[in-house]
Amino acid sequence: MRRALAGAFDVVCVLVFVAIGRASHADGVTVAGMAGTSWPFLVGAGVGWVCGRAWRHPGEPAPTGIIIWVTCVGVGMAARVVSGQGIAFAFVLVALTFLGMEFLGWRYMFVAASARRVRTDQS
Repeated sequence: MRRALAGAFDVVCVLVFVAIGRASHADGVTVAGMAGTSWPFLVGAGVGWVCGRAWRHPGEPAPTGIIIWVTCVGVGMAARVVSGQGIAFAFVLVALTFLGMEFLGWRYMFVAASARRVRTDQS
C-alpha cells in the first residue's frame, strides 16, 4: 500500500505542477490540455521510479526522491522537445524548482512524521 500511495503522491505532484502552469498561462485546465501537458512528466516520473527502483524505498528523499525528480524533469523536457511542445530555459528552471519542492517535500514530511511516530511509540 505504501508504494501505491507514494506513486499516487508523485502523480498528484505532476498534475498540480501542470494545472498551476496551465492556469497561470491562461491555457485552461481542461482534460485534454492537462493530458497533453502532463504526459511527458508522468513518463519521466515513471522512468525515475524504474531507474531509482523507488518501490524499494518510495518515501526516502535521497536517493529515491532525487532520482525521480531529476529524471522526471530531464525525460519530461526531452519528451516535450521530441513531441514538438518545446521548452524554454525559464520553464526548465521553474520545473526543476517546483517539482523538486513537491517530490522532495512530501518525502521529507513523510520522514518527519515517521520519526515523530517512532518517538511517540517509544515514550
